[in-house]
Amino acid sequence: MSDVPVEVSNFFLAMQAGRTSYDAIAACFAEDAVYEEPFTGTARTHKGRDAVMKAMALGWEMPMVDTRIRIDSAATADGEIHIEWTCFSPSLPGGKGHGLNRFSMEDGLIVSLITTLRDGDRG
Repeated sequence: MSDVPVEVSNFFLAMQAGRTSYDAIAACFAEDAVYEEPFTGTARTHKGRDAVMKAMALGWEMPMVDTRIRIDSAATADGEIHIEWTCFSPSLPGGKGHGLNRFSMEDGLIVSLITTLRDGDRG
């Protein structure tokens, strides 16, 4: 497994804390960041840090209790950092979900984050 950049590690740590880490999560993203996510059942794109954080906040409306995210693998391909992960929470069907995050970074900030789910998971 490749080393996970500290900025990406900080993102996952903040994600596990949820709403209380709003500022820490926002600080991970560039002002003009783009976030693509599938969590409503349809892929959606959010442009700009404010839009990204509104999308993140939607997930906190139905909080996942006892959330833990495990990084399963990390690799760099075509200038992106690819992180395969497993999220554990009793709030998820079957207690866990799997996905892939593709990060593009610039000056230590996320400029693009594309999340896809594995095995039919919906987050």
